Amino acid sequence: MESKKLSLILLSYYSEYRILKVYETVKKLLSQHNIPFEFIIIDDGSKDNSYKISLQLEQQETNVKAFQLSKNYTSHYSIFAGLSLSTGACALPIVDDEQQPYETIIDMYNLWLNGEKIIIPHRITREDHWKSKIFSETYYKIMNRLTEVQFPTGGADLFFIDREIIDILNTRIHPRNTSTVVEILRLGFNPYFYGYSRPIGINGKSRWTAKKKWRLAKDTFFSSSSFPIKFIFNLGLWVSLISFLLILFYSYLKISNSDLLGDMLPRGWTSIILFISFFGGLILFSLGVIAEYIWRIFEEVKDRPTYIIKDK
Repeated sequence: MESKKLSLILLSYYSEYRILKVYETVKKLLSQHNIPFEFIIIDDGSKDNSYKISLQLEQQETNVKAFQLSKNYTSHYSIFAGLSLSTGACALPIVDDEQQPYETIIDMYNLWLNGEKIIIPHRITREDHWKSKIFSETYYKIMNRLTEVQFPTGGADLFFIDREIIDILNTRIHPRNTSTVVEILRLGFNPYFYGYSRPIGINGKSRWTAKKKWRLAKDTFFSSSSFPIKFIFNLGLWVSLISFLLILFYSYLKISNSDLLGDMLPRGWTSIILFISFFGGLILFSLGVIAEYIWRIFEEVKDRPTYIIKDK
């Protein structure tokens, strides 16, 4: 491991027309600032020529390493795979669409040289579609309020980390059903939140589909929050207590033939149906939340590989 080498991890997915441009841009930029780097391309099961082009670039450039996952695992598993292969003193995953300007690499590298071990870049402004913006803002508000991690304004997807953090992620964190950013924020180390402005005019159809976003949202929430289980316990406790008090109250009215409630005394099938429906729905909801945790335990104990890097 070189003492100042940066490991850049390119998250490649259907990137055949972007890989060479990204490498040439980054190479020129880092060379101007005398930053040694390795360029690790992790192809996330693309069906186009992305991996073939990556292998050709690897043959041409000594600091390029190309790998392909056995199927599409999504970007967070690609990041874990890239970190496991990195040899630099620090690491940064990057995407191929330039939504985060590559010039920010220099700023974060300098922050790392000044002693920052975790740097979290986040967008100061968002120009996403209104649906995506609402989903994103709601997700990060829920995460900040109900989990043990705190995201910066606008959220975060990537990071710049020191070798100490890389080793912790590689040896002590299991990557199943979680995300790298959540696990990094849980470590502490006083992360530095680095704000930047997204370039205007970056368009194109996102490959981060609603299905993938929903899956990530569930995984990161349940992996970093015990709120649902605690909520069910407290809800069940209070509902049981109120129900017990109501039983005592109505038993007293029945035994004493009191007309304290007059015509408000519930009677007949309507009240029974309402109570059964309410508690039936509450039980099903509670079982669903518990099942989310049990399913994650089940996936862990099977100990299957969370991602597979194909042999060349």
